[in-house]
Amino acid sequence: MTKRESRRDVLKLMGVGGVVFASGLAGAAPGKKKSAPAGQDFFFLQLSDTHWGYAGAANPRGGEPLKTAIATINASATQPDFIVFTGDLTHDTKDATERRRRLREFKELADGLKVKTLHLLPGEHDAAADQAAAYSELFGPTHHAFDHKGVHFVALDNVSRPGGEVGAAQLDWLAADLKKVPGDTPVVVFAHRPLFDLYPEWEWATKDGDKVLEVLLPRKHVTVFYGHIHQEHHHQTQHIAHHAARSLIFPMPAAGSVPKKLPLAFDPAAPFQGLGYRRVDAREPPALTEVPVLAPPA
Repeated sequence: MTKRESRRDVLKLMGVGGVVFASGLAGAAPGKKKSAPAGQDFFFLQLSDTHWGYAGAANPRGGEPLKTAIATINASATQPDFIVFTGDLTHDTKDATERRRRLREFKELADGLKVKTLHLLPGEHDAAADQAAAYSELFGPTHHAFDHKGVHFVALDNVSRPGGEVGAAQLDWLAADLKKVPGDTPVVVFAHRPLFDLYPEWEWATKDGDKVLEVLLPRKHVTVFYGHIHQEHHHQTQHIAHHAARSLIFPMPAAGSVPKKLPLAFDPAAPFQGLGYRRVDAREPPALTEVPVLAPPA
C-alpha cells in the first residue's frame, strides 16, 4: 500500500474526506514540499477537550463523542505513531474524590486506544482546582519533552498555576531543553491554552505566553497545537504557526462574537456538529486534516 493509498484508507474508514490545511510543521512554507529523510514520514492525532464527566444541555449525549472517536480510530487499518490529548480530559468539579474518579475513568477509556503511545497534558478543568495534584498522581509530570523521527516535541502546562501561566521554573526548563536541540530541528509545542492573546476577556490566553514565545521565536521551525477554545482556529506569530483543535464535547462560539462565553446550542438533528479531532502528517508535505466525529443513530 502506498502512502497516498494509506491516507485515503484512513479517511475512508473515518467516513469523511477531511479538510487539509498546510502547515509549517517540518519547516516548509505552506503548500511547498520539503524533502524528509527516508522512513521519517509519520502522522499523529490530536484530540482535545473531552470533558469526561460533563452532563448538561450543551451535550445531552455526554461522553458519546469521545467513545465514538476512539472506536473510529481503532477501526482504522493505519494507526498513528502516537496520540496526544491537549487538555481538559475531564470536566471540572470541586469534589476531589469525584475529580479522581473522572480522571481514572478517562484513563481507562484512553488506554483502550490501539495506539502504542499516548501523550497527555492537563487543562484547567483537570488541574486548576488542586494545582494538578490528582492529575499528577495518575499521569505523572504535567510537562515533558520527547523526540520522534527528527521532530522535537514539547508538552507545556499552562493551566496548573493560578491565572493560567507557565511560570518561571517551567520557562527555565523549556529554555534548557531547547538548548540541547539543534537549531534546524522542527519543534512542535503542545499546550492547552493559546500561547498568544486570542481573547483574554474569555481567558483565551496564557498569562505569560509572551515569555514562552520569546523562548520559541529564535527557533527556525516551530508549530503550536492547543485546545481550550473548542473550535478550529489558525494564527501566526511571525514564523510560529498556532492551531487550535475542536472539542469532543461541545463547540464554542468564535472569540468575542457573542456577549457571553457559552457553548453553542445543542442540535438534536446534528448532535456531534462542530466536534472532531485532528490528524497531523509531519512530512510530504506537512498537513493538518480536521476529522469530524460522526454521530451513530440515536
